[in-house]
Formats: sequence, C-alpha cells, structure tokens
Amino acid sequence: MTTAAYIKDYPRPQFVRENWLNLNGEWDFRFDDLNAGEMEKWQEKFEGTHKITVPYTYETKASGIGIEEFHSQVWYGKTVHIPKDAAGKRVILHFQAVDYIAKVWVNGVMAGSHQGGYAAFSFDITPYLVFGADNRITLKAEDSNSCTQPRGKQRWTKDNFECFYVQTTGIWQTVWLEYVEEQRLQSVKITPDIDRQIVRFDYEVDGVEEAAGDLRLEAIVTLKGKPVKRVGLAIDRPCLTVEVDLVHEANGPWKKCLWSPQNPNLYDVEFVLYAEDRVVDRVHSYFGMRKISIEKGKVLLNNAPVYQRLILDQGYWTESHLTPPSEDALIEDIDKILEMGYNGVRKHMKIEDARFLYWCDVKGLLVWSEMAATFEFHDRAVEAFTKEWLEIVRQQYNHPSIITWVPFNESWGVSTILRDSRQQKLTEGVYHLTKSIDPHRPVITNDGWEHTVSDILTLHDYVQTGDGFLKRYSDNKDAIVSNETTCNQWKYAFAEGYGYRGQPIMITEFGGIAYQSDKGWGYGRQVESDEEFLTRFEGLTRAIKSLDYICGYCYTQVTDVQQEINGLLTEDRKPKVPLEKIREINLG
Repeated sequence: MTTAAYIKDYPRPQFVRENWLNLNGEWDFRFDDLNAGEMEKWQEKFEGTHKITVPYTYETKASGIGIEEFHSQVWYGKTVHIPKDAAGKRVILHFQAVDYIAKVWVNGVMAGSHQGGYAAFSFDITPYLVFGADNRITLKAEDSNSCTQPRGKQRWTKDNFECFYVQTTGIWQTVWLEYVEEQRLQSVKITPDIDRQIVRFDYEVDGVEEAAGDLRLEAIVTLKGKPVKRVGLAIDRPCLTVEVDLVHEANGPWKKCLWSPQNPNLYDVEFVLYAEDRVVDRVHSYFGMRKISIEKGKVLLNNAPVYQRLILDQGYWTESHLTPPSEDALIEDIDKILEMGYNGVRKHMKIEDARFLYWCDVKGLLVWSEMAATFEFHDRAVEAFTKEWLEIVRQQYNHPSIITWVPFNESWGVSTILRDSRQQKLTEGVYHLTKSIDPHRPVITNDGWEHTVSDILTLHDYVQTGDGFLKRYSDNKDAIVSNETTCNQWKYAFAEGYGYRGQPIMITEFGGIAYQSDKGWGYGRQVESDEEFLTRFEGLTRAIKSLDYICGYCYTQVTDVQQEINGLLTEDRKPKVPLEKIREINLG
C-alpha cells in the first residue's frame, strides 16, 4: 500500500527525487537571550553550548534538552560535507518547518530568511558552498509570544492554560538537501477532473531562460503498475499547462479508478525533463482522481453524498510535542482512527507533516486542513496570517485526501467578528483568495460559529447528552440558521449581515468526554467508568446521526494533549475503551 516511488522518511513524498540527504540528527545549539548573536557574528563561526537532536525543539525531551521555558532567539549549527562530484549541480537546502522566523547562513554568508512557523521553504545554497569540503550551515530562529503571530495551540504565557500547550520554537520538521540541475521542475500543480476524465498539470520550470538547448518535458502516468498515458511537450517558458486524457481500456471501469475512502486509488506519475536528449531532472509524484462538490445541502464525493465521520486531531506526542516521533507513529495514528470507524480527520490548529498527508492519501482518510490561528486582530496579524496560509494551500494542494480548507476557527484572531466589519472582511478576503488558488474544495471561514461566507455551516457544541442535543437541535434548525437563537447557548451561527444559503450543516466539535482525574480537564462532567463513557458517547453520536439535516460530525478528540485529557486514546496512544466499541457506534 504505497506509491511506486515511495521512500521511507522522505520528507516531501509528493515530489520525489532520488538524490537527497537527510540532515536530521545532532546539531550544535545555543540560546541567545540577549539577541547578541548577529552583532557578535556567530554566523561566521558558530559554536554551540548544547547538542540538540533535530527536528525536535529544545522544549521537548526528544531533543535531548527538554527546557520548557520560552527563549525568543535560538541558534543551530551543523557541518555538512558536500562531495566534489556534486560540482556543477545546484544544491537546495530544505526546511519543512521552522517556528517562527528563520535566518540561514552557509559558511558565514546569508543564504535567505523565511517567516512562518508551519510552511515549508528552501534556499539554493550553491553560491556559498565549497565542493569536496566541509561546509557550515547556521540557522537563527526567532520566536515571540505575540498573538499577532499564527501560533495555533502554542501558549503565550509562562504556563499552560485551558487548551493551550507548551510552545514550539525553532526547527520542528525535517531539514534536508537535494542535488539538482540548473534546468529542473520547480513544482507541478495537479488538478483532477473526473467529469471530463482528465488531469491537468500546471508546470513551473526553473532555468528555462538559461537553457543551452531545447527543453522537453514528459509525464508518464501509470495505475497499479499499468501504463495509462505518456504525454510530452516542448518547454519554452517557465509556466505551462497540459491536460491529460485518462481514458484507457486497460484501467477497467472508470469508477473503479477513482479515489475514495473505500478505494483510495492513486495514479503514479513520473515527470522527466530533457535538455536535448539528456535527462536533466526526474521527479516522481502521484495523484488521486476525485471530486468534492456541494449540492442541495449535501457534501458530495465523486458526485455522491458522503457522510463525514471525522475526529479532531491536534497531533501532539508526549516526548516530541508537535513533531511526529517517526513516520511509523503517523501511520499508527491513522490506523487507529480508521479502526475506530472514522473516515476523516480534522487536523486542528496545526499544519501536519507531509508524510501524514501521504499516508492519508494512501489509506483513504479524509482530511480537513486547518490553519494555526492568531489571537489578536491587527494589521500585522492580517499580513502574517494571509501570507502563510496561501503558502500552505499551494503546498498541500495536490493531496487528494484534503477535501476542506479551514482558515479560521471559533473566531480566534477575529474575536469581534459578530459585528466588526473589518474582521468580517478579512474572512471574506481569505475565503476568496483561497478559492483563487483552489476553486475545487469547500472553504470554511470560521469553523464553529459566527460564519461569514462559508461553503459549509459548521457548529460546535459540547452539550453533554444525546437528549440534550436533540432538545437543542431537532426542531430548531430554522431558528439556528436565521440567528433567532444561538447554536450552543452562547454563540450565533452567523455574523451579523450574513445568512444561511442552504449550505450543508455539520457538528464539527462535540463530545470531549474525560475520565475522572485531578490532572486535567475535558468538556462537561467527567465520567468514572467505561460504561458511563460509552453511554454518553453513544447517546451523543446517535443523536447527531438521527437528524437528517446534519450531514456529518467531528468528535473531540483522538488523543489526550498535555493537560487536556479528553482523548479516546491517551497521549501515548493507549485506548481508554475498546476501539471496536467506538467503531460499532460510529458505523451503527
């Protein structure tokens, strides 16, 4: 159950090249509480005071440091040998995620900088390297407690509180190198169209203007090892588009070739770039042929209604916090979610490792991709949030498992959106900007309540019993969607000036049941036994499923997270109740 070019631990599994080097592992590390490093030119000859295991942040035990106190400036250094036979190649340094501002030097020379804690970025470091020798990579990470910074569930106070946890500072996903030619693919945007039975490739090619000869690009598409199509075109400019007809007798019935949770079929595609007759770049990728649409108050997958049984997933681990401890740990989470009868996950306040999305693609788990929130409305917050969100939409676009974009949640960062026209316009703007990049997926502008423009009406409610849920929702749909009454006793479904347009309605947070404990909290009264837990869980789940106008739900949550102990699993992934019991209720 992998794609043809799958490489374990490869950090970018949708755009695979063979010639790469993983730079995770031991790095030199130093705190810079006085922010003196740049003035004292640490970048020219960096010496650490600690050793740190990348990609784990200093706050985690897995890093080897495990200091949870906030430090706003930290430095990393690593010596990397660049082989002599790499001369003539371009060397690209990739960071999958660094929180929050990264400044990178190579052999003391600035190579680039990036702002944003969740988007991947890279630099061409070729001009700064000595081939056939050791080279020094130095990174300074700058973080803050500012609530204008997209931070998600990271605390901005000294201690954890409510549902906010230990902050993440510095490198928290894989660092790696790859060796490429001057002429190479920069990206391919892959758009399926099941109604026309075609796939569109939007190419970005580097080095076209510098090419000494003719450039030609081929796309070789296969399905389960069988050839489908081979399409080539001449490259005469950096950005080109080609549509590929996927109708082929060897594939069998078209519907059996589509991607869905029941049959997560993936097409493999190999992109080969030629300069004259010489191969200068070879990239392996994949795609799924699937369609997400909305009609008559229903969400459709491949033109048929899909009932979404989602579970909230914050993606924290005991020893490594936001960083997955391994690729196998990601697979284990997905397998347990599927085992419990869920067909999707709402990845909450976190942009997850690309390998997680890969395995959702492979295993058929639906994903709602949600941005990490700011918590203060300010011009700086608007700029930082919008820039990083658009980076993320572009980077995650090709994953068939992602079926919904969620830029805002529960009015976080837009706390007065109910009546504030500026905050309303921000959510409208982000909605339309997202649609300009991806018109094919639903966008939810404020998951939970106080929606402006939104393709799905999503409501959060932690009512404790099924009877209580039915009392609130069974006969009150019209009153809720018209803002005559609140959806959960304290928040309205829509911001003022906006109204219901027949969107699908889902309950996208509920439950949060916790066992009796003095070490943390859940939603509502804590339970004392498995029987009490399952009775409450079943009552809530069946009540939601009994209402025809609700077309899906999202239970809170997969695992405990630090002081929040309302997971179906503990933080170290031990089931609290038999998983088959949860499955029976979800599928019953």
